[in-house]
Formats: sequence, structure tokens, C-alpha cells
Amino acid sequence: MARAKNALRGHFIQEYDGEESAPSSSWLELARYISSIGDDSQEETETTAYYDGDGTPETDVISIAGAYTPTGYFDPEDPAQALIASLKYKVGEGRKIWHRVVSADGKKEWVGRATVSAIVAGAGDAQSYEEFSCNIRFDTIPEESTLPGE
Repeated sequence: MARAKNALRGHFIQEYDGEESAPSSSWLELARYISSIGDDSQEETETTAYYDGDGTPETDVISIAGAYTPTGYFDPEDPAQALIASLKYKVGEGRKIWHRVVSADGKKEWVGRATVSAIVAGAGDAQSYEEFSCNIRFDTIPEESTLPGE
């Protein structure tokens, strides 16, 4: 498959219970009424020129924080959105979840603990449906694995 629609990529979440190993089941798909999921990853780079080259600076990526921002309409009965909404007035460890991303071709997944911020679970103009959005940022580089073939 040369191209795949974004809707085929899966974003799943699960409550973080303090355990350092990701759950193997009971993932909640973050999909209902979600119309867009942006990639808001941030990279930090360092640029240095070396005497063993020609003086042209080389860029090294020294850190990356993978992040996604789902946006759409709020459904308080959707289990994934309800979990995110329940974190709105929590801080610290209370904002932690597990996040799992499955590639659109279903061949790979990335799983890791993440922090949820910028939670919007019900806002907008009076004549509009309630809005939903948040930022889900991996706390470390997520673990990548290959999924069993079809």
C-alpha cells in the first residue's frame, strides 16, 4: 500500500495506574467524533562545525518528544473522551495515561506512558456542538514493535 488514509491509523489510550509496563488489553480508541489528529512532536537540535570537515555545521537531533493533538466534538459517553475529560482538573501523576499508536497499515505500533495537557471537553459557540481537544505527549520515546501479519 503506497498511501493510506489517516483514519486507518489508530490512537488508543488507557488509564495509568502507576505500573511501569503497558497494559496488554482494554485499550480505549480515541476516534468517536475526532475529525483531526495533528502531530505536535518537538525536536531539540544542536548544530556544531568540526575541524575534520569543511566548517559546515552539522545538525544532531538530541531529543524528541512525540505528541499528538486530537480535535473534534465532545461525547461524554465515549469511554476514551470521558477518560481524558476526567483528567482536566488533575495535576502531576494525575495527568498520566498510556498511549498506543498503530500505523495505518497495521504493521507497527508505538506504546508509552504519556502526559495529557490542554484538555478541552466542552467549549465553543452557542450554536455549535461541544468541542473536544487535548495534547498527548509521550514522556519518553515510545516502544516500537512489529504487529503480527494478517
